[in-house]
Amino acid sequence: MADTTTEKIPFWLDPKKRAILFQIGVFCLVALLAYYLVSNTLTNLKRQHIATGWGFLHKESAFEIGESMIPYSSANTYARALLVGALNTVKVSFIGIVLSVFFGTLIGVARLSSNWLVSKLAGIFIEVMQDIPVLLQLFFWYAIFYETFPSPRQALHPMAGLYLCNRGVAMAFLSPHPAHKYMLLAFLAALVLSYAVYRWARQRQARKGLPFPVFWTSLALIIGLPLAVWLAFGAPMQMDVPKLVGFNFKGGISFSPEFIALLLGLVLYTSAFVAEVVRAGIQSVGKGQTEAAKAIGLKQGQILNLVILPQALRVIIPPLTSQMLNLTKNSSLAVAIGFPDFVSVANTTINQTGQSIEGVALIMAVYLIFSLSTSVFMNWYNKRAALVER
Repeated sequence: MADTTTEKIPFWLDPKKRAILFQIGVFCLVALLAYYLVSNTLTNLKRQHIATGWGFLHKESAFEIGESMIPYSSANTYARALLVGALNTVKVSFIGIVLSVFFGTLIGVARLSSNWLVSKLAGIFIEVMQDIPVLLQLFFWYAIFYETFPSPRQALHPMAGLYLCNRGVAMAFLSPHPAHKYMLLAFLAALVLSYAVYRWARQRQARKGLPFPVFWTSLALIIGLPLAVWLAFGAPMQMDVPKLVGFNFKGGISFSPEFIALLLGLVLYTSAFVAEVVRAGIQSVGKGQTEAAKAIGLKQGQILNLVILPQALRVIIPPLTSQMLNLTKNSSLAVAIGFPDFVSVANTTINQTGQSIEGVALIMAVYLIFSLSTSVFMNWYNKRAALVER
C-alpha cells in the first residue's frame, strides 16, 4: 500500500513563509532606524535647549508679506502667514499650469505645421527654453523689470488705466459691485451648460453622424449669460483707476515684478516641454487615420478634434501630469527672486522661531498635498480620456 502522507517542508524552505519573515525583518529594521533617528534628534534638541512642537503656529509672526490673497498683517499668527504663502503658491502654480498647457499645445501643434517658418520658429523656441535652466530665466525676467522699466513717477503709460514701472504692472479694474457676484455665478453656470452641450453633441454625433457647433454655442453661453446679468443690473461701469501715492500706485489691480518674473519663467520653461509632449502625442496617431478622415470629407479642425486628439490624449496625459508636477515644484525657486511663496514664508518662520524640523516637515507636507492632488485629478481625467477597447 502506497504511503499517502506528505512530508512537511521546513519554513525556511517555504517561499511564502520566507517572504513573510523577510518582510517582518525589514519592518523591524526600519522601525529601529526611525526610533534611533527620532530619539537622537530629540536628545540633541533638548541638550541645545531648542523647543519642539507646533505651539509656535499660534504666536505673532511679526513680519510683513508683500503679496497676499487674504488679509494679513504682522500682528497675525505664523499659521496665517504660512496660509498666505501656501495660497500664493497655489495661485502661481494654477495660473502657470493653465498658461503652460495652453501655450504648450499651440507650440506643439505649430511644430508640426506644414509652414516652414512656423515650424522652425516653434522648434527654436522649444530648444532655447529647454536648454536654459529655469532659475536663470527667473533671474533674467526679474532683472528686466529693474533695468528696463522706470520708477513709478516716470511710469510708462501706454494706454488709459495701465502703468508699467519697476514696481510692477498696475491697471484699472472694475470697482466692487453686487452684480459681480452674480456675474461669476452666471459664468460658472455657463461652463456647466457648455460641458452639457459638449456631451450631448458628442452623443448626437455618435448616433446620427450630425455635427453641432459646440465651440460657438459654448462661447455664446460663456459671454452671453454674464453679459445678460451685467445688463440686468444696469451695466455698472465704474472703474477703480490706479493712482500714484507716495512711491507706488494704489488702487486698481497690480502685479509685482516678482510674480510676473516667476510666472513668465515657469510658463516659458514648462510650455517648451509641454509642446514636445503634445507633438509626440499627435505623431503617435498613424497617418492612415488622418488620410481616412480626409477621405470622408472632414475638415482639418474636425480631424484634429474628432480623430487625432482623442487618440493622442492617452499618450499626452501621463507625461503632461509630470510637467504639471514639475511646474508646481519649480515654483519653490520663487525664494530666489523674493516672491513670498510657501517656501519663502516657511524659511522666514524657521529663522525667527528656530523650529527647523517642523518647518521643513510643513514644506514637505504641503508640496506632497499639492502633488497628490494634481496626480489624483489627472489620473481621473486619464481614465475618462482613455479609449474603450471592445
